[in-house]
Amino acid sequence: MEMMVREVGAFEAKNKLGTLLDWVENGEEVIITRHGKAIARLIPNRAAPEQGKAAAAAQRIRKRAIALRAGVFDWLEWKTYRDEGRP
Repeated sequence: MEMMVREVGAFEAKNKLGTLLDWVENGEEVIITRHGKAIARLIPNRAAPEQGKAAAAAQRIRKRAIALRAGVFDWLEWKTYRDEGRP
């Protein structure tokens, strides 16, 4: 399902905030512009991921790494790879 996006000027947004909130509550996204330039975005509030689900996912990743004998992740080694070739 694709989210509908509306653009509204700042003056109109100020005068029609209740309408904008209704649109967002119904799943739409509203871009607020000033002089034709996007300055803000109103989006529906989505619930944050549950802490328990994130912890369970991390535990599954750890178990899989052990099963694959992936070893310890060496941050310094990977930072070196990341920084290679940088001025």
